[in-house]
Amino acid sequence: MNISLDTSLLEKVPAMKIGLIHYTKITVSDSPQMIKGRIQLYQENLFFELQDTPVTERPGIQEWRSLWKAFGADPNRYRHSAESLLRRIAKQQYLVPFHSAVDINNFFSLQYEVPIGIYDTVHLEGDITIALGTENTSYDGLNGRSISLKNIPHSKDAIGPFGSPYVDSIRTAVSENTTDALHIFYLRPSIEEAEARQLLTSSGKMFTQVNGGDFELAVLSAAEPTTSL
Repeated sequence: MNISLDTSLLEKVPAMKIGLIHYTKITVSDSPQMIKGRIQLYQENLFFELQDTPVTERPGIQEWRSLWKAFGADPNRYRHSAESLLRRIAKQQYLVPFHSAVDINNFFSLQYEVPIGIYDTVHLEGDITIALGTENTSYDGLNGRSISLKNIPHSKDAIGPFGSPYVDSIRTAVSENTTDALHIFYLRPSIEEAEARQLLTSSGKMFTQVNGGDFELAVLSAAEPTTSL
C-alpha cells in the first residue's frame, strides 16, 4: 500500500513525523497473562508518577497539546488519545484488557506518550493519506459517536477517513480475526529519525513476539513524505 503525508499537515508543522508499521500473518487473541501483568504493573507505576508530574506536564503530552493548537484544534476540548489514556491512569481507572493488539497498542501509547492507532488492512482500499481534517471530515467512532475531525490529523483511504490521534473509526477496528494490520504512530516532531526508527523497530519486535507474523516499517516526514509498505 502507498502511504503519504499530506502538505496540509507539513504546512502547519514542518517537522511532522509519522511512524508506520505494517504487520502480516499475525494472530490476535486474548493477551497472554504475562502481558496483562506487565501492563497492569506499568499502569500502577504510572499512577504514582502522575501524582508528582501532572499529565499535561509530561513531555510527549505537552508537545502534542502544542501540535493540537498549531493545527487549529482545542486541546482541552479534543484531547488526543495518549492524553486521554494517561488521564484515566491518573484517576486509577486502569485499562481493562481487550485483546493482544489493542492492549499492546495502548501500552506503546502510554510508554511513548504519543497517540497511536492500529487498523485492520482488510477494510482499507487504495492509497492512504494522512492529512488535516476539514469541516467535512468525520466518521463513526469506536465510542459510538459521530466524530468530527476539523483541524485534527486523520488517515484516509479510497473509501474515506478511518483513523486519527483523537478517536478511531469502527470501520477499520482490529479484531481477533485480523491477520494483516497497519500501525500508525503520531510521533513527536522533535524526535530524530534514527530514534524514531529505533522506537518503531522495538515496537514491531514486541508486537510480533506476542502476535506472531512479520513487520516492515517506515517514517514519513517532509524529507520523505511518501512510502510503500
